[in-house]
Amino acid sequence: MPLLTLDRLSLAFGMHPLLDEASLNLEPGERVCLLGRNGEGKSTLLKIVSGDVTPDGGLVRLDEGATLSVLPQTLPSDDTRTAYDVVSSAFPETGELLAEFHRLSQQADEASLDRMMKVQERLEALDGWLLDQRVNTVLEQYGIDPDTPLNRLSGGWQRRVLLARALVVDPDILLLDEPTNHLDVPAIAWLEEALGQFRGAMLFVSHDRAFIRRMATRVVELDRGQLVSFAASYDKYLELKEKALEEEERQNALFDKKLKQEEAWIRQGIKARRTRNMGRVRALKAMREEHRQRRVRGGTASFAVEEADRSGKLVAEATDAGFRYPDGQPIIKDMNLTVLRGDKIGLVGENGTGKTTLVRLLLGDLAPTDGNIRLGTNLQVAYFDQLRGELDLDRNAVDNLAEGREFIDINGQSRHVLGYLQEFLFTPERARSPVTVFSGGERARLLLAKLFSKPANILVLDEPTNDLDVETLELLEEQLSEFRGTVILISHDREFLDNVVTDTIFLDGSGKVREFVGGYSDWRRQGGRFPSEVTGARPDRQDRESASRKEQKEQKPGTETSDRKAAKGAGKPVKLSYKLKRELEQLPGQIEALEQEVEQLQERISAPDFYAGPQDEVARTLEQLQAAEARLEETIERWMELEEQAGQ
Repeated sequence: MPLLTLDRLSLAFGMHPLLDEASLNLEPGERVCLLGRNGEGKSTLLKIVSGDVTPDGGLVRLDEGATLSVLPQTLPSDDTRTAYDVVSSAFPETGELLAEFHRLSQQADEASLDRMMKVQERLEALDGWLLDQRVNTVLEQYGIDPDTPLNRLSGGWQRRVLLARALVVDPDILLLDEPTNHLDVPAIAWLEEALGQFRGAMLFVSHDRAFIRRMATRVVELDRGQLVSFAASYDKYLELKEKALEEEERQNALFDKKLKQEEAWIRQGIKARRTRNMGRVRALKAMREEHRQRRVRGGTASFAVEEADRSGKLVAEATDAGFRYPDGQPIIKDMNLTVLRGDKIGLVGENGTGKTTLVRLLLGDLAPTDGNIRLGTNLQVAYFDQLRGELDLDRNAVDNLAEGREFIDINGQSRHVLGYLQEFLFTPERARSPVTVFSGGERARLLLAKLFSKPANILVLDEPTNDLDVETLELLEEQLSEFRGTVILISHDREFLDNVVTDTIFLDGSGKVREFVGGYSDWRRQGGRFPSEVTGARPDRQDRESASRKEQKEQKPGTETSDRKAAKGAGKPVKLSYKLKRELEQLPGQIEALEQEVEQLQERISAPDFYAGPQDEVARTLEQLQAAEARLEETIERWMELEEQAGQ
């Protein structure tokens, strides 16, 4: 017997319905991930299930006696209630009485005592002390201080309190909308662990692929108003979805071919003044209507980064650099770091460990209070703000991007604003809508459109993956990987980091900056851990200062603080022979020459008229590029091998 039944739901806000007689069953114990493109109506569907939105048609049925809880997507902006008050509010009348009793118990005046006795009597009548025990148990289980106001907690801890409120009622169904947004990796790991222990059914929306792989037992896709179920893991769903799209294209092609033949037949019949088969005519009319009603799957985003002139080879070089505020607490300390053109760097660390401060130091927006940071030349920076602060919510997408202009320059070409926005999946109608009505994913895509319309050789992206659908995420990964400039990425999306970055910088909260080769998974394999994984809680100021003093005490003069140097020097150095040493000295020059050769060939191939030239020359150039890239890869691997042997 299903816990939840959605029976032929319909809902329309515009030309096309968000839901078009969509149906779904949720069974006990299932963990169903709801996927779909931005703007398809996933959040709206969850609101229909929770009762916050009424559909135009269809039914929502909960199994008799089943209870439902919601973990909201948006965190409260300024909720001054204590954690205890928030969690107890899951029980409407009893929760209010418990919260009041909790406050009165901390006061000693006579009026408070009189009121507390009346509240106590009512609680006893409602069996409220049993609920009080449940509230305190879940707060203790999640490590939450009951007396801390919600607005003084970080995003991760606020999410923890809200999950406690959702689960304290022991629901049969839990709804979650983008639960990992704005959480750091340890908070996401804690959330996965807590949800893994939940034995009820879950229906959740997420674009965090690692989270989906960990949690989902089934994938349901909202596509053109329909709910399509895939009883499979996420990776299997990707395979099945690709095959389904291929089959849909094949069937549409066959249908269109048949329609074209019938249209030709009817026109030929008119021309020859023949008597027509009326049954065939009626069938043609039905085919025309079916074709008219067909909802074509929206196009795929096709944006590209506008690259500025190359920066200097050196982007930034930090020598014993640090930054501290007037209270003396170091945010960054003893940083030795070199950022070169083309580096793709991911910043990892718990919220509040100084990732944004580090970026501002490397870009010259902040001056170091200790040490020195040398900046490179011709740095042109484009910045993606996770809070979408660069968007004017009262203006439409066109005005946000072009500020009244009809045309903008993209990669040296004049482009119509509406045509450019269509590459980011904005129809002309949607592009003229105010940003206030946009979903989170649409706002993210608009900010990407604005970001990529500016010439840049350094891209700084602060949590760019929040709210983006999987297809846009994958395209963004591809564009960042192909971008020849420098990328600095702050993200808690583990798979996104793995797919984009070549170096990971870890900030542990004590001010120390450590560098590792590779992405997030490489950092973990090299022993990377968050402080909360070691201590069980996040380090407070006293913990960080203690760790800082211990580190300074144990550090020997002249010891390098960069983990890249430590990683390269792991193990006892091996003395190279003269021949190998000479080879190692020559390899950087060979690598630079090969990089220039590859870059020249790529520029030749990217020319607009390249493929219009003689085909033998086109083929020869493509072969040259492939060979040069292979030699470059082999040379870099040889350099890494000798570097490791030398322990340099």
